[in-house]
Formats: sequence, C-alpha cells, structure tokens
Amino acid sequence: MFFLPMQHKDAGLPFNPLKAIVSPRPIGWISSKGADGSINLAPYSFFNAISENPAMVIFSADCGGEDHRKDSLRNVEETGEFVVNIVGQAQFDAMNISSQSYDYGDNEFLHAGLDMVESQTVSPPRVGGVPAALECRLFQTIPLPRSDSGQGYSLVMGTVTGIYVDDNMVSDGKLDYTAYTPISRLGYRDYGRITDIFQVARPDDK
Repeated sequence: MFFLPMQHKDAGLPFNPLKAIVSPRPIGWISSKGADGSINLAPYSFFNAISENPAMVIFSADCGGEDHRKDSLRNVEETGEFVVNIVGQAQFDAMNISSQSYDYGDNEFLHAGLDMVESQTVSPPRVGGVPAALECRLFQTIPLPRSDSGQGYSLVMGTVTGIYVDDNMVSDGKLDYTAYTPISRLGYRDYGRITDIFQVARPDDK
C-alpha cells in the first residue's frame, strides 16, 4: 500500500502507523523548572542524541500556541535548562503516571511518588533512582512547520553539561543494559523493553 502522510484511513488503516514505523524510539523523560520555580516532569518519545562531541540531544514538544505549549517547552524556554532522565523497567509505571496532563505548576514528581535529586550543573532536578541522566542547557528551539490542522511542534536542542550514571548499572567499564532494561516507545500504545543484546564487529574494525 502507499498513502500520503495523515491519509492512512484512505488506505484502510484506522490508526496512523508513522510512530510504529519509526520504532523503537528512546524515551526522554524530561524534568524542567520554570522561571517561577515550578517543576515539571514529562516523557517524550520524539527524543534522541544527535552528537557525541559536543554531546547534544533533541526532543520535540507540542507548541500549539502560547496558552497550549507543553509545560516542558515553556520551562525550557524560560530558564534554558532541562534534564533527560533515562527510563528503565523500574521507572515505567512512574513514567506513565507523569504522562498525564496536569495544570501548570502541578509537580509530576509528587503525583508519581518520585524523589527529586539535585543536579550538579543545572537547576532542574533529576529523578531519583534512574539508571542515568543527562543535564542539559538549551542550545536552540526551532519551530517546525504546522500541519493544515494547525498542529505544530518545536524542536528543542540541548547541550549536555553533565552526565549521571548509577554505579550499579556499570559492568566491565560499560553501561549494562541488562541491569536496568531500557524501555522504548513503539507505535500506538505499545512499548518495548531491551532484553536481547548482540554484538557485531564492523568491517573496518581493527
């Protein structure tokens, strides 16, 4: 089958398959702090690392107008800082709770029963108990083109200023995925967990 974006129903598909096609995707569990001190925590599946040196990450957030911006986007634009918390199996339920829509200033850490741990290089806290976290300063926000329906997103680019790794998640000098079982986002309401890991040498490896 073939169809144009957002015309999946014409092809007999009741649900848009785009996010299912581009999967698995890592989850950026973003903690941020507003100019008034409000704390926000929310998961984003449009998230990834884009550069190792300098270390940089991106996530995209709904920017449906001044009164409808995602709280994370509002906070990052106000203070220029955020933290990417990595989601393992142990954090899944709390992450899902934090995905609910709350009023601005309503702290998702409290709703999900999570501890706020002070960051080292930025003001927003990280989530207590996560296997790893990336402290970031805003590099740039880029408004993306709006759809015909008016829906739009902003791309948030951040420079990593500090990296936290739980010592218990390290084995033989490497991050041990099996110690925390990373959770990924698929399409629809589906998630995946990494349990099967293999290594392959590249042809030009010495």
